[in-house]
Amino acid sequence: MHRSSSTRNRLLAAAASGLLFVSSAAPAHAVSKEIVELQTQVQQLTDMVQRLQSTLDTRMGVLQHLAEQTADVANQMTTTVNAMQQKLNAQSDAVNGKMDTVSGQVQSLNDSVDELKARIAKLDKSLQDLQAQIQNMQAPPALAQPGGMQPGGTATPAPGQAGGPAGGPQAAPATQQAPPLQETLQAGVRDYNAGRYQVAAGEFQDVVHYYPLDEAAGTAEFYLGEIAYQQQDYTDAIGFYTQVLDAFSGNAKAPAALLHKGLALLATNKKDAGIHELRLLIQRHPQSPEARVARSKLNGMGVRITAAPSH
Repeated sequence: MHRSSSTRNRLLAAAASGLLFVSSAAPAHAVSKEIVELQTQVQQLTDMVQRLQSTLDTRMGVLQHLAEQTADVANQMTTTVNAMQQKLNAQSDAVNGKMDTVSGQVQSLNDSVDELKARIAKLDKSLQDLQAQIQNMQAPPALAQPGGMQPGGTATPAPGQAGGPAGGPQAAPATQQAPPLQETLQAGVRDYNAGRYQVAAGEFQDVVHYYPLDEAAGTAEFYLGEIAYQQQDYTDAIGFYTQVLDAFSGNAKAPAALLHKGLALLATNKKDAGIHELRLLIQRHPQSPEARVARSKLNGMGVRITAAPSH
């Protein structure tokens, strides 16, 4: 538009200069026919320049309007593309979250199946042991032969020998009596807290030996794992913790057993297995103090915690 105005001004100036030149060259009182024609041509030229200017202004207005429309369309397309990108990102995050949740649920299901298999195997072994004990209790005592050997290779004194029939009544073999359950367990806990690990280990082993099916045996197994853990015997500690989790998963010490098993696995450079146990603890006991410790440990390692419903 500025260029067309400059062109028009130059044409008008040229026409005016020509008219002035012609007017100055001829006498004022003798206007010839040529001058009139020249003036007419100049006027026509001026009109043409004005029409051209008007046309240019109209076309420039149309072009400017089209440019504005194009810019609006481009802005709308940019806004639409950004909205679609945000929607796709949100959908992608949602899908990833669902996949993580499903993976956690599948893993928890597999863990539950493995735990159930282990508990069934433990129960089957306990039933077999119990059946063997019942059979031994129901078996009649073997009669000893005078001066000979009892079944099992034990010598029986002959008559007249010390301990034989002629020398007085034969002494009955001493049978070891099972210690009281709660007293033995509490004594083991006291000795453990006092740092007498060897004495405490013997008491906990008595609980496991004489009361293998009682819930107290799970607590004793846990403390045996704690003793091994304190002594940095992580392999034995993992075995005791696994026994608690497999055979006594409902024991009050199960969350602590999961936590310390995971830490023991990490201490033995079994990172994936340790992370798995800590995640399992968070899934099964999300509100426990042990779960808070597990979250802190995983966060410190930069490990993502997958949220999944506990079983």
